[in-house]
Amino acid sequence: MTFGPGDWGVDEAGSRAIFDAYRDAGGNFVDTADIYTGGVSEEFVGKFINDTGSRDEIVLATKFGFNGSRSPLAANQARAGNPHAGGAGSKNIHRALDASLKRLRTDYIDLYWMHIWDGVTPVEEIVQTLGDLVRAGKIRHYAFSDMPAWLAMKAATLATERRVPGPIAMQVEYSLVARDVEAEHIPAAQDAGMGVMPWSPLAGGFLTGKYKRDDTSGTGRLSGANPFGDSKFSDRNWDILAVLNEVAAEQERTPAQIALAWVMAQRGVISTLVGARSVSQLSGNISATEVTLTDDQMSRLDQVSALASGFSASLTAPMIRRMVYGGHGVTGWAG
Repeated sequence: MTFGPGDWGVDEAGSRAIFDAYRDAGGNFVDTADIYTGGVSEEFVGKFINDTGSRDEIVLATKFGFNGSRSPLAANQARAGNPHAGGAGSKNIHRALDASLKRLRTDYIDLYWMHIWDGVTPVEEIVQTLGDLVRAGKIRHYAFSDMPAWLAMKAATLATERRVPGPIAMQVEYSLVARDVEAEHIPAAQDAGMGVMPWSPLAGGFLTGKYKRDDTSGTGRLSGANPFGDSKFSDRNWDILAVLNEVAAEQERTPAQIALAWVMAQRGVISTLVGARSVSQLSGNISATEVTLTDDQMSRLDQVSALASGFSASLTAPMIRRMVYGGHGVTGWAG
C-alpha cells in the first residue's frame, strides 16, 4: 500500500529499493490491491517483477472489491460514478481482474483476495465466479479479506460440498491492540483449513512505540477517523504499549519487532503483512523473524492485551464444557 503517490506513499525509486531489499532477504510473497495508490502500486509491482524476471519465484497477490471509479486513475479503470466498478459481483470481479492483470504485466494471479464483502452479493455467486477463474487458470487460489466470519465459513462449506475451489485464507486486522478476530474469525479459519494473514500488525504504527502518551499532536491518521478504525490512543492501548516496551528492552529489540513476533506466534497465522516506507523499516521488520519470546513474555503480552470475554468466546470456555458434562472437564476420549 506504500508503493506510489499519497500521504504515506513512496516514489518509484524508493519502492524499487524496498522491493529489491525484500527479495535479497529471501522474500517471495508480494501483496497489493487494485485500489492502492490508484493502481500505481500494481504498476510498480508489475514493473519490478518484470524487470527482475522473478515472476515464477514470487507468490503474487492482489485484491478486488472497492470501487475503481473513485480512484485518481478512474479514466484508466472505470467511468467515474459507475456502481458496477465495485463490489463482489461477477461483473466487477472480471472487470477488476482484467485491469489488474494488465497493470501487473502477468496472465495469472497466484492469490486473489476479495478485499471487502459488499454486503449484497450472495456467497454462492462469489464462490462460483472465483472458482471458475481458478479452473480457467486466471487465478491460482482465492481468499477473503475484511468479511464476517460466517461468510467465509459459508463459502468454504459450499465449496467443499460442491467439490469446487474454495477460499484458502483470511486477511484481517490483527495485532496486540486488535484481537477481536480471535472470537470468531480465527476459529472459523482453523476449522475450514484457511490460513490467517494479519494486516496492520503494528496498528498503523502505534506499536512501533514512536508515539507518546502525553503528546499525541501531529499524529495524523492515528488520532482520529482513519483507515484503521477508531483512534488507537486509548488507555488500554497505552497500557499494552508500556508492557511491549518492557519486553522490547529485555530482548534488546524494537517494540515493532516484538509486536510482529507476537502476532506471528499466534495460532492459525501463516505470515503477516508489513508496509514499509524505507529499506531500514523493512529490514527492522524482517528481523522480527529472529525473535523468540519467552513463555513469561508471551504471558505478559497476552494478559495486558486480552479482551473481555464476549458471548462468542464464552461459548467455548472451560466452564461451559463443565456444565455440559456434569462438572467434569473433557480433555480426550479413550475407546
